[in-house]
Amino acid sequence: MATIQIRMDDGMKVAADSLFSDLGLDTSTAVRMFIAAALEMNGIPFAIKRTRDRKPNDELREAMEDIRLGRNLYGPYLTADEAVRSMLED
Repeated sequence: MATIQIRMDDGMKVAADSLFSDLGLDTSTAVRMFIAAALEMNGIPFAIKRTRDRKPNDELREAMEDIRLGRNLYGPYLTADEAVRSMLED
């Protein structure tokens, strides 16, 4: 049997141990359950999303508007080198 070691904040470890204990588990069993679920689902077994709503800055907003309006667009480029040269010209 293999051993996995992970590092985490002391407070997080205490909180996790307490939570899993309340659920009738130890932390090692909870980690094994997570890995088994990930293997079963062939990915992370829960949704991963941003925790805060990020709003675009002015520069990004302007670029998004340019795309919507079809302005300030360059290309198409036939090669990656051509695209890089175009970027470096600015």
